[in-house]
Amino acid sequence: MREKIRNFCIISHIDHGKSTLADRFLEITGTVPKEKMRAQFLDMMDLERERGITIKMQPVRMVYGLGNSDQKILKKFEAQSPNLQKNNLELTNSEFILNLIDTPGHVDFSYEVSRALAAVEGAILLVDATKGIQAQTIANLEMAKKENLVIIPAINKIDLLNAQIEKTEKEISLLLGVEKEEILKISAKNGTGVEELILKIIEKIPPPRPKETDFLRALVFDSKYDYFQGVIAYVRIFDGKIKKGDKILFLKKNIVGEAKEVGYFLPELSSREELVAGEIGYIKTGIKNPEDVRIGDTITIVNQEKEIERKSFQVSTSISKVQPLPGYKEPKPMIFSSIFPKEPTTFEELKEAIWQLHLSDPSFSFVPEKKGIIGIGFRCGFLGILHFEIVVERLKRDFNLDIFVARPMVFYRVHLKNGQIKEISTPEEFPEENLISFCEEPWVSLEIITPQKFFNNVLQLFLPFKINFLSSENFGEDKIKINGEMPFRKLIENFYDKLKSVSQGFASLNFEFTSFRKVEVVKMDILILKEKQPSLSKIVEKTELEKEARETVLKIKEVFPAQLFAVPIQAVVGGKVIARETIKAKRKDVTAPLYGGDFTRKKKLLEKQKKGKKELAKKAKIFVPSEVVIKLMKE
Repeated sequence: MREKIRNFCIISHIDHGKSTLADRFLEITGTVPKEKMRAQFLDMMDLERERGITIKMQPVRMVYGLGNSDQKILKKFEAQSPNLQKNNLELTNSEFILNLIDTPGHVDFSYEVSRALAAVEGAILLVDATKGIQAQTIANLEMAKKENLVIIPAINKIDLLNAQIEKTEKEISLLLGVEKEEILKISAKNGTGVEELILKIIEKIPPPRPKETDFLRALVFDSKYDYFQGVIAYVRIFDGKIKKGDKILFLKKNIVGEAKEVGYFLPELSSREELVAGEIGYIKTGIKNPEDVRIGDTITIVNQEKEIERKSFQVSTSISKVQPLPGYKEPKPMIFSSIFPKEPTTFEELKEAIWQLHLSDPSFSFVPEKKGIIGIGFRCGFLGILHFEIVVERLKRDFNLDIFVARPMVFYRVHLKNGQIKEISTPEEFPEENLISFCEEPWVSLEIITPQKFFNNVLQLFLPFKINFLSSENFGEDKIKINGEMPFRKLIENFYDKLKSVSQGFASLNFEFTSFRKVEVVKMDILILKEKQPSLSKIVEKTELEKEARETVLKIKEVFPAQLFAVPIQAVVGGKVIARETIKAKRKDVTAPLYGGDFTRKKKLLEKQKKGKKELAKKAKIFVPSEVVIKLMKE
């Protein structure tokens, strides 16, 4: 049985066709009936299908019968693939278990990819024939190499008129050091070459090789929360086996639970009697506290012959002789934002929603926070702007919450004159200027891949975004790879959209945190209707203060909804107004019902309206919609 298991994932740059290829796998293997198929089947969230991107990894178990495959394809493959005969695998009437984990492609979700890679033995490197190798392709490939995975290269979208197959072949051959004949050419959309790719997976990717031991070791690579059944752990069984009813132990947290149900992803949850070494499946733990189950933890079975001492569901680690699996390196959030319920009575709902999101996405971090009249909320950390947008949108959609979102910002290291070092992730935490010795900000290394004809356009972005050019090299026939470095705060100021704009969508970007560097910054507050708006406060570099103040108030004026009264917007530093704009009041024609008569009647109504607007402005409370914050980030 174990010799017939293949665990793999698909890695690529965003929008290169991973989800479409997964659809063809599901169709060919008959995992999903034709009448139930839909595009991007493994993208379970509406948000994923709307945006056309994968946000969450999704595992699925497929059964592929060689006896049912196209005989022409099979005979051709048998002649070209002597490795199968060497491994003594019977081709005729053999059924193979294909465990696929579909992964995201955007850099903000690279932690999802890294967790999937740790649970498999191989990966399909998928490259769009119309775009070729891009930055995130290389980044995901490097992660796969660190896990020592078998890489199967494949060129997708060969059916398109603008496909550049030969050029893409050369790029992949150069990147992987393989012969062009080893690179498969497919069309995930119409199914061309997909069955050959499945056969190549069977040939090239090795079956799981567990240790010969009876001890269970299961890696938790993902999880989700069910209101009735508690935490459901997504696991890869590395050693041993687990059955329904087994008492389980989470090694890192010392938490005891019970396997209420075990099973496979088909892709819906499908219960089975047991999971054995080499398989990928789920365990319904019955644990109701999401904090007790951590992604990266190792599950084993409690030795039931010994007495278990329970203290708040904890058990001594001496009971287990099992060594935990390596797990995952905890990701460090790069930007921060505060999230509050608009109605204080919904705080508990927000708390539960945030816990549930964190359970399946540990790269999203949070701590409780309290801000003046706004109330109690959470300071949340994200890996990037898209990650921030997705989490905010999921809180609204999936949990039906009405929330208040502060402007995202990077974190700073502030060195105080008393020798202390303070990490600042909100403008409210920023100390008085006379207490500061100096500040440091995070910098990231950049890797940009662009067609040569857009090279000068890309370089023109370097000055306004304060990018240091380091080097460039030719990549393939007509591409250039540019290496640089920049402040992370400039990267989140819409740099990616600008890069796509100047390159007509062809340039791609990957980044990685490198170090902290000195910077002179001040805190700029935004007043709307003479009231400070914490969600719009910002830490600004001194040399850019006046320009940033003018641009910020102008942007707010453009995107902020008009009110029934005039709304002044001011950018203030240390009590000094740096810039100001005014949103004009909505105007209702109160004189429209009048017909004829003296002008004094109209004047009287207009004066009454003017007085009413003044009174309304005095009593009004302004709330900044989260949509405004996101629009400001994208402007």
